[in-house]
Amino acid sequence: MSEAEPAPQNVFDTGSNYWWEGGKQVKTGEEFVARSLDTPLDRLTRKTSGRRSRTHTDRKRGRYIQARPAGNRTDDVAFDATLRAAAPFQIERTEERDTSDLAYSIHMEDLQRKVRVKKSANLILFVVDASWSMAVAERMKATKGAIMSLLTDAYQRRDRVGLIVFQKDRALIVLPPTSSVTLAKKALVDIPVGGKTPLSAGLKLAYEIIRQEQSRHPDVMPMMILLTDGAGNVAMTDLPPQEEAHRIADLFEEHHIRSVTINMEHAAFDQGLARRLAERLGGPCYTLSELKAEILYETVKQELNTL
Repeated sequence: MSEAEPAPQNVFDTGSNYWWEGGKQVKTGEEFVARSLDTPLDRLTRKTSGRRSRTHTDRKRGRYIQARPAGNRTDDVAFDATLRAAAPFQIERTEERDTSDLAYSIHMEDLQRKVRVKKSANLILFVVDASWSMAVAERMKATKGAIMSLLTDAYQRRDRVGLIVFQKDRALIVLPPTSSVTLAKKALVDIPVGGKTPLSAGLKLAYEIIRQEQSRHPDVMPMMILLTDGAGNVAMTDLPPQEEAHRIADLFEEHHIRSVTINMEHAAFDQGLARRLAERLGGPCYTLSELKAEILYETVKQELNTL
């Protein structure tokens, strides 16, 4: 049973009409054949299955890779590691073994529990600055072409993807997190460009969606891919737009939400706004002039492989 196509939702709207409404449509660039992504072990314990990210699992399934002290837990005992942990104490436990007619004495503190590895799914949330401050529609075409290929790969790997667009005076949930590549492709094709840049609204919406997804699916590994020049000029509060955006960006680092910022500004006009925003987010920043479709794909792959 296929998913119903979601209608774009207007979640954050500043309520103002600005002089430049925008609305021009840009076509998606070509896809290329995406190679698979593999994420090494992270330092978290997760429970759900997936096809891409390998992570420690708290279930009794998955490949046994090492052992650790069991504490008060007595399930999924690593017998080999437990025997090794108890071995140095067998001489001092000789009397205990003789009294109890035991061949080997194991105490609670000797117990070792298996550490297993299993694959878990990623949540990849694309957050696209579609305002006219990004300047050149051709750059959007190339970027969207790379995103299409990433979405295809994410679908093949059973990851979930979502899409937020911010432009004019609002941020929109164009695609709620889903595994449907068909819906994602349709959403990307219809992205308009033009208008001002409600950067803080886009970041706030992204943060709230990720937190909601973490609440519903505690075991997923979220990452935001933010495409912007970093130049916000519409605020939701009385704060200056850039300060407001930076304060929201701090929440991503505070909650250890991974992010990759793709700088959409032309190198000749770059004032470092995207890089400063990335610093507040706690993630890397890459300049679009260095990134073609496949290079962008490899960049995301690299970040998914970074703990």
